[in-house]
Amino acid sequence: MKAVIYNKKGAEKLVYTDVEKPVPRENEVLIKVIASSVNAADYRSMRLGIVPKRKIFGADVAGRIESVGKGVSHWKTGDEVMGDLSGSGFGCFAEYTLAPENKVIQKPAELSFAEAAAIPLAAMTAIQAMRNKGKIQKGHKVLIVGSGGGVGTFAVQLARHFGAEITAVCSTRNAEQSKMLGAQTVIDYTKEDFTRTRQRFDLILAVNGNEALLTYRRLLEPGGRYLMVGGAMTQILKSLLFGKLLSLGKKKMLAVSAKANMADLEFIATRVAKGQIRPVIDRTYTLEQTPEAMEYANTGHAQGKVLIKVE
Repeated sequence: MKAVIYNKKGAEKLVYTDVEKPVPRENEVLIKVIASSVNAADYRSMRLGIVPKRKIFGADVAGRIESVGKGVSHWKTGDEVMGDLSGSGFGCFAEYTLAPENKVIQKPAELSFAEAAAIPLAAMTAIQAMRNKGKIQKGHKVLIVGSGGGVGTFAVQLARHFGAEITAVCSTRNAEQSKMLGAQTVIDYTKEDFTRTRQRFDLILAVNGNEALLTYRRLLEPGGRYLMVGGAMTQILKSLLFGKLLSLGKKKMLAVSAKANMADLEFIATRVAKGQIRPVIDRTYTLEQTPEAMEYANTGHAQGKVLIKVE
């Protein structure tokens, strides 16, 4: 089969080549990949030298069951599925990939494979941050820093879904999109310093950027929560190192690392199927063009998701 593998020693780190087609083991399914998408987990892991065992990146998968391993009773050949394999070895930038049978869900018939592939990791990051950790409630004032990318576009729509009052921070090219997705207020960071606002927030979601934690803490209402899900590596490290210390008292400074959760994925997929939320897709690349897709996503300026069309 064709796949894009990581080549540590080569000038080109990602190589489109032939590899052996995997065989499902007990409780595994083999998926014929129709589409995948690029996440920060892919290009950041590659940058840090954290390489999947099979040397194939790609967490998001949408495709059809090709075959099943021993002990699999829930799935059969031909079933249409979607899932996040970031905790199961990645492997989706390929024509076929393996997955534990309990790490995929049935793709709703209303969703195209492209839409399904754009959802898993980004959407689960947004829902786990805002609902599970952020305890978002109707009427909450929410600040989303980095509303234009994969996680940010889902976060704006989820905040709208939960009835929050949304302030989105993004670049000029993403401002109109953020409004259309549900943000009542949009701050263009190229023209205005959002940290100078007098507004205080119940929930702050930091997807991009590199602001001081004390600045974010100042912008919180008493009892408010700051949630870091991305941004510059320095922002990530600061949140991990000092978040607990700055959480003494009523204001909480939390780092969120999404975990594949089928109930959360079902929650999002169902609402996409009903038209309540939609994945925003910026660009689509072929499997062979995966290195270009990774490079573009790594710029941090994608408007929504960057898709890999395999079939």
